Amino acid sequence: MLQAPQLDGTDGSEAVENDIYNNINNKCNMIKMNRILMFLICCAMVSCHSTQKVIYMQDVVDGTIEEVDVNRGIVIQPKDILSIVISSQSPELVIALNLPMHSYQAGSTSESGSYTQRLLGYVVDMNGDIDFPIHGKINVVGKTREELSETIKEILIDKKLIMDPIVTIEFMNFRITVLGEVRNPGTILLANDRITLLEALGRAGDLTIYGKRDNVLVMREQSGEIKYYRVDLRSSSLNQSPAYYLQQNDVVYVEPNSTNAMRSEINENKSLGVLISLASLLMSLAVIIFK
Repeated sequence: MLQAPQLDGTDGSEAVENDIYNNINNKCNMIKMNRILMFLICCAMVSCHSTQKVIYMQDVVDGTIEEVDVNRGIVIQPKDILSIVISSQSPELVIALNLPMHSYQAGSTSESGSYTQRLLGYVVDMNGDIDFPIHGKINVVGKTREELSETIKEILIDKKLIMDPIVTIEFMNFRITVLGEVRNPGTILLANDRITLLEALGRAGDLTIYGKRDNVLVMREQSGEIKYYRVDLRSSSLNQSPAYYLQQNDVVYVEPNSTNAMRSEINENKSLGVLISLASLLMSLAVIIFK
């Protein structure tokens, strides 16, 4: 704060000087308040901008209805392992058609370890075939579970093996891998073949605050090729993306944002100059505001 000058003169001149002093002091206070207000506004703008970066599906309007392809099924690919169980009102007829159970040791290497039974599965070879009992080779690649179920039913009925077959097919090695800026990266083994990108990210613990929500990468191996899909989680358009429903062996990668990338460089002592510059900028800003 400015100090009033000590003047030798009449009371009138002292009053004038005091008025000048008070006016100057008030203007200084006003300038400081304006600077502080500007600083707070800038902070609020940065905060709002940061929030827009992390909110999912920002453009969704309440009450909006979007159609989703519910018939979009996962098709069978080479190297898949399928569980195929045949049921009938005459159980004795299906014994030769169902694979036996396999006992394996789980969670222990000692002889006293517990054993678990698991149904053996049909491995799809590189030609897309499985070797089905009695019938022989069946080409299954490119079919959904429902389509393969109907195919096997027709075979059993045409051969007059079973007239009332119930065919249940499940994937035994359906898995998704989630990597990058999520809380629990790793491979997720699924009991069914219907999972969305959002559900997979949820099972991985969701994105960290440092994950880029506008550029999530999905890698998919299909027909000997790898396809790449970029998805913006902030937009409702992700519902129409080919990567919205994931397929077996998909890899989901969440990139780090610029903040985490810079932090990583600083931790590796590669950007010490950036840190020093930032500290200098903050100190200069504080001096301007609170001077």
